[in-house]
Amino acid sequence: MIDTYSVPLKELVREFDLQIEYAATDYESIRLTVADLSRPGLQLAGYFDHFEPMRLQVMGNVEVSYLAKLSPAERTITFDRLFSYKIPALIISRDKKPDPECLAMAKKHNITLLRSKEATSSIVSSIITYLNAAMAPRITRHGVLMEVHGEGILLIGESGIGKSEAAMELIKRGHRLIADDAVEIRKISGTILVGTAPELIRNYIELRGIGIVNVAKLFGMGAVRLDKKIDMVVNIVPWNTQEVYDRLGLEDQHMDILGVRVPMYTIPITPGRNLAVIMEVAAINNRQRKMGYNSAVEFTEQINHHFEQNMGQQV
Repeated sequence: MIDTYSVPLKELVREFDLQIEYAATDYESIRLTVADLSRPGLQLAGYFDHFEPMRLQVMGNVEVSYLAKLSPAERTITFDRLFSYKIPALIISRDKKPDPECLAMAKKHNITLLRSKEATSSIVSSIITYLNAAMAPRITRHGVLMEVHGEGILLIGESGIGKSEAAMELIKRGHRLIADDAVEIRKISGTILVGTAPELIRNYIELRGIGIVNVAKLFGMGAVRLDKKIDMVVNIVPWNTQEVYDRLGLEDQHMDILGVRVPMYTIPITPGRNLAVIMEVAAINNRQRKMGYNSAVEFTEQINHHFEQNMGQQV
């Protein structure tokens, strides 16, 4: 099930240290549902076609200098019309104080006024980045998320197959845990998935027969990480003699998560296989592939070239 999120305006104010010039009566309950921001230049000039009132509005030097050329009566009309659209809030950047007419119309329409010391482009880009991450579509998957040689590996497989044990071995080998048992996955762009752990179980790992272990306290803060981009999925399955497994690595498998295709490897296990070492090799191999080198393709080409030469000599 995909969750949708919104962000309380008060959290945004706290995160970016915004100064409140006027708080609407519903300030505590205002939630932002759109990650985009707008600069209302055309709206101040009276053009409201295609205006999206659900967006935060940000005014900078351009808008303030334009308003300074208007008479107080014209500014009153301008803000009266802008605030009639019930925008979530208006942010004035570069530490500019709002005009008296702006403040009066904000009170009339019950619109929150905020002020930022940052430059307009800086505050706009920072808030959009923050909102995109906070409102990203997300889903929770059963599995373990590890950082191995810089690659985010999502281990999946049936319960009790050994995911947590493999994760613990990787931690002992110097790699880092992000989440065990439940992984919250956010889609922060069209191609990027970021995984983290629910706050309640963050830094904990369950080992059957041992119990719950706090990895951060047992191995130090260097053994854990808050979140990580998911670069690949490893599906751990029991070895089945009736199955035919890809021995060369030429078959490209993918898993679709929130509409993003993530490279996937299916690893069959039997007693005696060192799963941690396999994970390390898989991580390095995946990084090589992203950089344009595919050892399976190279090996296949060498074999084909060898047979072609031998056949030519026989003829």
